[in-house]
Amino acid sequence: MPLKDMLILMAPPDRLGQARETGLTIAHMAYRVGRGAHLFRSGPPTPLRGGLMVLEAQGGDGRGDSAILCQEIMRECAARNFGGVICAFEGRPVPALERAVRSLDEILARKGMSLHVSENYGHCTHAGRVLISSALSGGSLSRRLRDSIEHFGGPERITLAVRRVAEDFFLPSPSGSGRPMSREELSEQLQVRSPSVFFSNELCARYYTYMSRENGAHFVLFDDGMSILKKLQVAQDLGICRAVVMLSEVDDLLPRLLGKS
Repeated sequence: MPLKDMLILMAPPDRLGQARETGLTIAHMAYRVGRGAHLFRSGPPTPLRGGLMVLEAQGGDGRGDSAILCQEIMRECAARNFGGVICAFEGRPVPALERAVRSLDEILARKGMSLHVSENYGHCTHAGRVLISSALSGGSLSRRLRDSIEHFGGPERITLAVRRVAEDFFLPSPSGSGRPMSREELSEQLQVRSPSVFFSNELCARYYTYMSRENGAHFVLFDDGMSILKKLQVAQDLGICRAVVMLSEVDDLLPRLLGKS
């Protein structure tokens, strides 16, 4: 399978035209669980058709009837001809959302539709796929994916959630957390410092180091088109055949990811 055929492109309604030009399966970032466990539509009234529903939960209060929420989700999927749902729920699991994911797992499987859920809700699905982030600051992506495959029951249960990394770490970095960098900041630093850039086969990311007079040694970890393709290849070699990417993170890399450059 060509690597581009793995990709599901997450895009908001105001960038739907650009997303459609790629020819990829589109996951519509236009829905959220609001107060009282009801489905809300966000963004401009762009006609959506086909692809997947992306469901977020910012602003939800964890209350309400999860059965009603599932009914609203399935009605919207039928009206828009969506082929599945991505539950991109962040933070600590909420009981109402756990119940909703469990119900969706059964309903969508019965209808032959797909379900992808955040890793923190992975315990709520037996038929759907669990989103495993590609973003690492240590260890090995291959090992991370192997462990996830073993834990959740096979490569068909995993979707790679590709995250474009650009972080600046102080050395040493006991917390393993770096300062996020914008594309512009990274580009400017590469141009000004002209560092020697290396590639980590374990992390599937590029990196370089530099010294600052103010605070000493730094380690910068970042992605480009080549590193993202490498992440996809590692996943595919392990039998994982689905990956989601956000249009806002890879819009400048699409020609490379689509094999057009």
